[in-house]
Amino acid sequence: MEFDGSLNGSTGVFARQFDRIGRVVQLGLASGRVISVSFPESAPADADTDHPLLDRIGAYLGGERDDFEDVGVALTLATDRRRVLEATRKIPYGETATVSQVVQLSGLNPDEPDDVETVRDALDENPTPLFIPDHRVEAKTATPEDVAETLRGIEGG
Repeated sequence: MEFDGSLNGSTGVFARQFDRIGRVVQLGLASGRVISVSFPESAPADADTDHPLLDRIGAYLGGERDDFEDVGVALTLATDRRRVLEATRKIPYGETATVSQVVQLSGLNPDEPDDVETVRDALDENPTPLFIPDHRVEAKTATPEDVAETLRGIEGG
């Protein structure tokens, strides 16, 4: 089944091992939107391995350019953190940004310590890494560092 940009109401847990990152990519989907992404060492026994979005991730990990901007993501976060993650999602494929740049992209004040902390917290607690590409930010994020480094390498960054 080819991925058409929507998740067609998919609900469930989907996971597949990807040798390129040496881990599993696990997706949580609800009502056709991605609600969680994680990178566990092994897949849960009840996870389905067959989903077109996992095929698409495999192609991306194989070097096919994809920014996943058409993938629906559900964010249930405080408004300020949502703004941070929405700004992070706009960082172009193959580019990186500093925390200070993300603060500014989010409409926050880079000279305000609380705003900088909001950005750091939002990145660290990002529920949907890969689709909200926190690996493109030079900071501690929800994506494990070894995975982030591989993703940056794939994107040429």
